[in-house]
Amino acid sequence: MAAEGASELIKVVALLGSAVVAVPLFKKLGLGSVLGYLAAGLLIGPFGLKLFDNPQAIIHVAELGVVMFLFVIGLEMKPSHLWGLRGQIFGLGSMQVLIAALMLTLLGMLFGFPWQVAFVSASGFVLTSTAIVMQVLSERHELSSPRGQRMVSILLFEDLLIVPLLAVVAFLAPTDPAHPVAETSAWLRLGTAVLSLGILIAAGLWLLNPLFRMLAKSKAREVMTAAALFVVLGAAVLMEWGGLSAAMGAFVAGVLLSESSFRHQLEADIEPFRGLLLGLFFLGVGMALDLNVVAANWGIIISGVLAMMAVKGAVIYTVARLAKSSHADAVDRMVLMAQGGEFAFVLFAAAAGQGVINATVHANMTAIVVLSMVLTPLFLIVQQRFAQKAGVNLDGVDSVADGDALRGNVLIIGFGRVGQIASQAPIAYGAQISIIDNNPDVIRGAAKYGFKVYYGDGTREDVLHAAGAHHADCVLVCVDDAAAATRIVENLEHGSPTAKTIVRAVDRRHALALAQAHADFFVRETFEAAISMGEAAVKMLGADDTEVADISEQVRQMDRERFALESAGGDFAGSALLLLNNTDSKHGDSPA
Repeated sequence: MAAEGASELIKVVALLGSAVVAVPLFKKLGLGSVLGYLAAGLLIGPFGLKLFDNPQAIIHVAELGVVMFLFVIGLEMKPSHLWGLRGQIFGLGSMQVLIAALMLTLLGMLFGFPWQVAFVSASGFVLTSTAIVMQVLSERHELSSPRGQRMVSILLFEDLLIVPLLAVVAFLAPTDPAHPVAETSAWLRLGTAVLSLGILIAAGLWLLNPLFRMLAKSKAREVMTAAALFVVLGAAVLMEWGGLSAAMGAFVAGVLLSESSFRHQLEADIEPFRGLLLGLFFLGVGMALDLNVVAANWGIIISGVLAMMAVKGAVIYTVARLAKSSHADAVDRMVLMAQGGEFAFVLFAAAAGQGVINATVHANMTAIVVLSMVLTPLFLIVQQRFAQKAGVNLDGVDSVADGDALRGNVLIIGFGRVGQIASQAPIAYGAQISIIDNNPDVIRGAAKYGFKVYYGDGTREDVLHAAGAHHADCVLVCVDDAAAATRIVENLEHGSPTAKTIVRAVDRRHALALAQAHADFFVRETFEAAISMGEAAVKMLGADDTEVADISEQVRQMDRERFALESAGGDFAGSALLLLNNTDSKHGDSPA
């Protein structure tokens, strides 16, 4: 018994250890965490170190990670916001799914399969991997962006499809005279699905918030965590009982709690389980890549995965362009969503169990889906590193080269939030300003408010000259790219030495670089805001205005002394200045 327990413990250690080693390594190499998990799963699975021989069992358990991910996404989507996405969910989603299913079915028939087998294979491949897409969007911080929301909408529609697709599989199954299919089975399934959804919505509207209020009064953190898991898993079980997607159930539960005062607590409680189980899911997918099947049928599997990803990708791109997405967004969606997904395993298993597809097709299609999931992170890397950068649309935008009027005594480089605010004082003083920016959208937006902004890259010395930097009394560098800002200051020092430079510094490290580049004045972008917050805190603690001013000046003086030490390469370890270390770094990886 002890030996058996030790064996199971070794497997747990292997799972965690492989992830701990592989994921940071792959992220360090720029390959992403998903590919790290997949590679780790392949290493410890049946075709690597053989520590596991049943990856499907791990995938089944780890699908809870996808379920929890959808719950967290639901918490971020209020019902009103979700209602606003209804056009994308049912319009964009249905267009992409229907066209892709049709084209992939025709592709399967071209490969010589009966239409029933081709349709089931195509339908499974149409269901994109929610886990991969959500993980990539989360790492990019694009879940709440417009293009991220469009992808989430399509995924939600695909999750809704699992029930009708399973019903179609049952309809396509060969009739067994000994076990005739009841005519009412389809209606019974539909009724059960509607009933389960109704129960979940009723519980979410009238039971969940009172439950969490009661548990919050107990002051027991572990009970709140247990309740969060209970809600997620209970919603998943209820929807599975109704024949719907467990992930869809968790998403609905999250939406129903999105306006609850306990939303942030629930998200914090679920997050550790979500991340761990989602990683476990990718490990399981890596283990499930049956290399024996790939080796025995490599021709049809390799050609199948490339052909199906190409056809599905082409459909996704076409639908995106028809829906008025830009070329760059359409390409990004195509590369990210061209793979098959985890729900394909469910559909293929049901089809094989009911005799719609045979064991060979089942194994080959499972390998194709898994391989497509493995290839997706690689294709994303190729897209990011080697794809030709989309051209800049300069319609309605004047270039610096066309700006004969760029002779202001104040030149502003970068007209985002900082540039817009910084420009107001010189304008009020009566200065003549010239403005350049390298973002056409910013330029068009500024034109609506009467600002003439020219297109130009301030890191180029010829552009600075064309923008009149050598005639300017001062130049305000307001770009949010630290390296670009430093480069601009260096170019101004060389080509426009009489112009005074006033620069936005991202953090303390950037400020040091600007000092070395001989910027005349620079301010760390969050320093003054942080000083104001500190002053407000001291004032609320009872200090009068004189004390607040004295303390604020003391903080500023110590900061100046510390900066002087750093500029000179001095060692200020052990100094009381460390207590005042301003950590407002934009990226969180350097002092402010």
